[in-house]
Amino acid sequence: MTSSDNSAAAPDADRATAGIVHIGIGAFHRAHQAVYTDVAMQAKGGNWRIIGVSLRSTDIVDALNAQDCAFTVIERHPDGPKALRITSLSKAIAASRDIVPVLDALTDPAIGIVTITVTEKAYGIDRVLGAVQAEHPAVKHDLANSTTPTGLLGILVAGLKRRQQAGIRPFTVVSCDNLPSNGVLLRKGVIDFAKRVDPDLAGWIADNVSFPSTMVDRITPAATARTFEDAKILTEIDDPAAIETEPFSQWVIEDDFPDGRPAWEEAGAILVHDVEPYELMKLRMLNGSHSLIAYLGQVGDYRYVRDAMANEAFSQLVAQHMKNAAATMAPLAGIDFSDYGAELVERFRNPEIAHETRQIAMDGTEKLPQRIFSPACDLPQESKMLGTFALCFAAWMAVMRQRVNTAQDGAVELLNDPRANEIMEALADSQDAAAIYEKLSGLKGWMPKQLLHSQFWREAVIERLSILMSDGADAAIRHEIDA
Repeated sequence: MTSSDNSAAAPDADRATAGIVHIGIGAFHRAHQAVYTDVAMQAKGGNWRIIGVSLRSTDIVDALNAQDCAFTVIERHPDGPKALRITSLSKAIAASRDIVPVLDALTDPAIGIVTITVTEKAYGIDRVLGAVQAEHPAVKHDLANSTTPTGLLGILVAGLKRRQQAGIRPFTVVSCDNLPSNGVLLRKGVIDFAKRVDPDLAGWIADNVSFPSTMVDRITPAATARTFEDAKILTEIDDPAAIETEPFSQWVIEDDFPDGRPAWEEAGAILVHDVEPYELMKLRMLNGSHSLIAYLGQVGDYRYVRDAMANEAFSQLVAQHMKNAAATMAPLAGIDFSDYGAELVERFRNPEIAHETRQIAMDGTEKLPQRIFSPACDLPQESKMLGTFALCFAAWMAVMRQRVNTAQDGAVELLNDPRANEIMEALADSQDAAAIYEKLSGLKGWMPKQLLHSQFWREAVIERLSILMSDGADAAIRHEIDA
């Protein structure tokens, strides 16, 4: 993605009115879509500034609004940090304080696009059924209180209903989260939610609303004191909304925007007819490797990804996993999977990026199905390449066991997973590797039947879990490399 090296260069904050509402104004959005939109408007103009919505947090809303929503992005280059001042946000709204300003923004005819970056668990959509999870807390609340929603689906449907009633064209809805076929999934969830509150609205959405799929990629660690210090040094501005990220950025977008869009291609975005091949590449090679590093790193007390990758054996294992993941995919025009994997290894090794393994390890039951289970199902039943996938799953189990044993009273919070209560119950009396595998693999509706019924997979995971529990992460890594 193109960006300026000027440490405090900022475009004219008044150059455009808002055309986008973004739900989920965390660090990733500000390091990714907000930057692309900023560059696009500098290059081609357009009324595409962003109204940012935070579903839960109020601190980031207050910090942004106090400085006219301009903020600093610190890019962590190996030769030192560089700062960008981004002004593509026009204002920020805290939905938890008052939902009315959010719905008013969604009803504004000037808004043509709604983009989304929330955690996987915030969607409340069953991937298998393509329907809402009726017992999901936000979904349950919003189905009963459709005019005062608090969750993603409820807010989107309420905004679309207002536009339908007012005779205003719908906005295009763009998920920018790491979900397989995220546009397809979100479309199914929104329509199913709408059917439950207003069948006529559901039909209108199905006929008129576009849900393009996307693939996003930019490693964005949590901000630290160093982030704010560097922002002050490089821009001479005290910026509590400053964030940091890596130099690399990628955005692949299904080009389906009936009422226009920013010139994101000017910032390096790739506009395509089919996002899925790029999505699979990223989910299986980058995200899958990240999960492997995160869980093995937790077992081996590696705080940061860069620390794990400084261990040559660990780095070799990650490269091996990427090769195994690449074997599950069809060739992709213009992409060399070996080169892509080598580039990922170098990105993970970047000594300037402090990406915590604990941050990546959250929400494992949401992430493992597409990152680990799905590619494992695409390999031959007894392939040696299944080993690194089995090791990642075993490492997740070891981390869950470790956390439950460490903090029985606060384990739900420590597990940091939407199915934490089920995990705790499953592990209550399970201490040996075989028992842990049987309990956790049996979580309802989770692991694919192909793996659940595979004796080879079962034995592979239990063998690796046993090594992790008895000898630790480094021994398990060496065992996998030598297998």
